[in-house]
Amino acid sequence: MKDNSRRKFIRKAGAAITTAFAFPTIIPASALGKNGYVAPSDRINLAFIGAGNQAGNDVKSFLEDERVQITSICDVNKQSSGYWDGKVAGREFIMKMVDDAYGEKYGKKYKSCRGHEDFRDVIDHKDIDAVEIVTPDHWHAIPVLMAAEAKKDIYCQKPLALTIAEGRAMSNAVKKHQVVFQTGSQQRSNMHFRKVCELVRNGKIGELQTATCSLPSGTPDFGKTGHLTETVRVPKGFNYDMWLGPAPEAPYCPARTHVNFRWILDYSGGMVTDWGGHHPDIAQWGMNTENTGPVKIQNAKAKWAEHPIWNTATEFYFECIYENGLKLIVTSSEGNGVKFSGTEGSVWASRGGHDADPKSILEAEIGPDETHLYKSDNHFRNFIDCVLSREETIAPAEVAHRSITIAHLGNIAMLLQQDLDWDPQQEKFVDNEEANKMLSRKMREPWDKVYQQYIA
Repeated sequence: MKDNSRRKFIRKAGAAITTAFAFPTIIPASALGKNGYVAPSDRINLAFIGAGNQAGNDVKSFLEDERVQITSICDVNKQSSGYWDGKVAGREFIMKMVDDAYGEKYGKKYKSCRGHEDFRDVIDHKDIDAVEIVTPDHWHAIPVLMAAEAKKDIYCQKPLALTIAEGRAMSNAVKKHQVVFQTGSQQRSNMHFRKVCELVRNGKIGELQTATCSLPSGTPDFGKTGHLTETVRVPKGFNYDMWLGPAPEAPYCPARTHVNFRWILDYSGGMVTDWGGHHPDIAQWGMNTENTGPVKIQNAKAKWAEHPIWNTATEFYFECIYENGLKLIVTSSEGNGVKFSGTEGSVWASRGGHDADPKSILEAEIGPDETHLYKSDNHFRNFIDCVLSREETIAPAEVAHRSITIAHLGNIAMLLQQDLDWDPQQEKFVDNEEANKMLSRKMREPWDKVYQQYIA
């Protein structure tokens, strides 16, 4: 192999070729690494922990990378509806997606993607080099901690963690075990956001004063299950107790699980955290505060869901004040995007474009001696690039932790209806024990002991 720094656990896959194809008499050149293909011995064996709608999207992206072989899909749900727009997903659905894609690619029937119900089986597999964790938020921390100790590189979907304490533990584990980590805050691999952040970081809008993150509002019924709030029998093929995992015990109803989990505070933080892994992350990038945080959260207000099961904020507003006087505003409003305002103008970006006032700011050139931000044009390829090079990704764990902390601080301030003083170095509230108790969540047995084992 050309890259001598590549880890020893990248396994040879040549022996698996005969199991991947149905009685092949002619092995395709692609399987041998010819005609521009990557040889099996040089591919990253990737497993997915989580098989919902986001997993389906991400699987498609990794299937496009010749350096990757998706070998395993894990989910507590065998297959069902209740995902995005009520569509079907689950481990067997995503396994078939992978097998069909490889079958079409290689021109042979392919049925080699392994299925698992328990993520620990995936982590125990020695031939798996990297994992993507694409589970509900309350199921991010423990698999990340275990995968890091197993020396598996990790792509973890945003938001990084359910709580500030879990995020700190995850970032510490990644650093301790020296694994490559990418957070699914893919806006960092979008040229519109990178462009405006470079303009801000180089003073093209004058002295930066305020960053405003406009996030979506409400609790949309993504899974078409919002009306199904009555307790019913758990469907066959769905390990609901495992789905709850460390979260509190709760009766099963379809409105609680799959894509709509994000509207329940036991599992997520609503739009505040669902988009908090995106726009506040970009704000921190442009403000050059991505390794610290605010010192005060103020003027927090919210309206909360009126629903039998869902209880996250549907409308929200809070301000974060930094030690240098910068103000970051997070609000639910029209105009989804990030705006930076300075003494000489403003710039704005969304996923589809960017703009400035005055527009002449967009013509400003970034000189060779000025700040040039990390450039990534493909979030998934950036992860694999870094798995091979051992360099840091565009969205590493510590940066993601600091970014999603803003969302958690906002939710805490809105729940308590208080202004809060925050110490970003100690990651504690100042003189407020009630708020400090909300930095973590009590975990259900036996997962509390598992979590403690990996942070001890």
